[in-house]
Amino acid sequence: MSKWPKRIWALFWMHVDRNGTGCWNWNAYVHPLGYGKFTIDRPHSNKKLTKMAHRLSWEFFNGRIPKNLCLDHLCRNRKCVNPEHLELVTLRENILRGIAPSAQQARQTHCKNGHRLQGGNLYIFKNKRECKICRSINQKIWQKENRLYINKKQREYRRNKNALA
Repeated sequence: MSKWPKRIWALFWMHVDRNGTGCWNWNAYVHPLGYGKFTIDRPHSNKKLTKMAHRLSWEFFNGRIPKNLCLDHLCRNRKCVNPEHLELVTLRENILRGIAPSAQQARQTHCKNGHRLQGGNLYIFKNKRECKICRSINQKIWQKENRLYINKKQREYRRNKNALA
């Protein structure tokens, strides 16, 4: 079941609110990112051990968390320590399930103009996925709007090239 003594678990469960919604909310210290944290005084030492509350709950019910996996909150409630609301997944899977812009873009199948983002129509630049059709259209519009600037730069380039020759 767990490597921690019963007195530690008694302290841990004092901070859990099983409010009947399904989530078991952590009501002690919550990290600024929204995850519960539990601090344990180590016996025979002045040091303290701090663990994420949801990870400790998982270990209590399910055993150790493999090093290559992390826990995903299926309920999307970071304070929840209910092991039934947690799932072992890879870090990549956890990120892709999230709501960050990178996860949203990774799930995107079409650009805002309806073109498919796949195969020959997919352009990747600085980890961003772009539609080649829209990119080409936008480049032509930019070139048309900035024709005077482009011509000026081309003349400067030729002048400098001729001066060096």
